[in-house]
Amino acid sequence: MSILEGIRVLDCSIAMAGPFAAQRMGDMGADVIKVEPTSGEWQRHASAGGAKGNKVNVSFLSLNRNKRSLSVDLKSDEGRKVLLEAVKTADVFLQNYRPGVAKRLGVDYETLSAVNPKLIYIAMSGYGEDGPYAMRPGQDLILQGMSGAMKSAGRAGEPPNAAGQYLVDAITAYTAFEGALAALFHRERTGEGQKVEVNMLDAITALQMQELTVFTKGGIPQTRSEEPHAHVYIRAPYGAFQTSDGYIILAFPPLDVLGDLIGNDRLKELDAETHGFSHRDEIFRITREAMVTRPSAEWLDLFDKAGIWAGPVYGYEDLVNDPQIKHNGTFVEYNHPTEGPVKSPGFPIRFSKTPSKVQRGAPLNGEHTEEVLRDLGFSQPDIDKLVAAGAVFAGKTA
Repeated sequence: MSILEGIRVLDCSIAMAGPFAAQRMGDMGADVIKVEPTSGEWQRHASAGGAKGNKVNVSFLSLNRNKRSLSVDLKSDEGRKVLLEAVKTADVFLQNYRPGVAKRLGVDYETLSAVNPKLIYIAMSGYGEDGPYAMRPGQDLILQGMSGAMKSAGRAGEPPNAAGQYLVDAITAYTAFEGALAALFHRERTGEGQKVEVNMLDAITALQMQELTVFTKGGIPQTRSEEPHAHVYIRAPYGAFQTSDGYIILAFPPLDVLGDLIGNDRLKELDAETHGFSHRDEIFRITREAMVTRPSAEWLDLFDKAGIWAGPVYGYEDLVNDPQIKHNGTFVEYNHPTEGPVKSPGFPIRFSKTPSKVQRGAPLNGEHTEEVLRDLGFSQPDIDKLVAAGAVFAGKTA
C-alpha cells in the first residue's frame, strides 16, 4: 500500500509547477487524473531543450508519470458536466490558470466546493490571485529576477546570475505539494475541505529565509565582490575553483587550515569570521592561484583528510553515473508505448512502510478517458455520445 492510496487528485494544471506537484502525489500512490483539453496539454507538443519525442515530448514525460489522462473540453456544457461528476469523487483539485480563468470556466473554488464541500482546492499563480501584478506572466526566470536571488552571487558589475534549474517552478511545486498534504491532514481531523493558494513570488521569497533576515534584521546589503564569490552572505573562499584538470567546490574552509595545505602564511594571519567577508577578493585570488597547481582528485583527497568541505563540479553525465546516485536508486525507469525507455529522477522521500513506485508512465492524451468515465458511473452509450459530440477525447494516440 502507498501512503496516498485512495486519494483522488484532479490535475488541471499545465507547464511545470502544477504537473510536478501532482506527480509528487501520484508517486505517493494517489490516483491522479490529468484533465487536459481534447487537443492535449500544450507541453505534449513543446520540446524541452530541443528534446523532441516520437509523439510525446520529453518535458511532458518528465512531469506526468503515475497519472491517467481524461481528455475533455471544459468550454462545452457537456465537458463541464463531466468534470463536475469527477469533482464529486475527488479529494484534491489542482489548477494554475491565469487569475479569472477558473471562474470563467466554472471550475473556481466556490463552484466546486458547493459540489464537494470536502474538496481540497489548490490554486497556483505567479504573483497571487489579486493585486497589482496578478495578471503578469508567472515565468520562472522572470520570478528569479524579481526574487533578489540573482544578486546574491557572482561578480560586482557583471550581469545577474540565473539558477541552473527551473528553481522557482520547482519550489512552487513543492510548496503546493506541501499545502495539499497539510490540507488533507486537516480534513482528516475535521472533515473540512478548503482552498489553498500558492504563488511563485511568495514561494521563492520564503526560500530565502536566511538571506532576507540577514538583510532586514542584520542590515547587511547584498554586496557582490570583484571575484565570482558564490554567495554574498557566506565568507570566503566559497565557490568553484579551477584545478589543473577541472573544477572543484570549496565551502568556507578554516583559513588557517587552508593556509597550511597550500603553504600560504597570509591566510593564516586572517580571521575567518571577520576577514572572510572584508577580504573576500584577496582570499579568492590566493585560493585560485593555488588550486590550479594540482588535479581535482588530489585536492579533494587532501581536503577530505583535513576535514575541509569540498566536492567535485559535475555535469549531468557525471551525476547520472555517480556511485551514490546509483546506490540511492535516485532515478527510475519505465517503458513508454511511443517513446520507449524513459529514465527520470524518482520520488526523493523514502517511506519504510508505504514506498512510492512508478505504476504507469506519462499517459497518452485521452488514454484513460473511457476508464475514468466508467469509474464515475457513465454508461458506455453515454460515453459514446460524449465522444461523438467532441466533449471528450478517448483516442489512444498523443
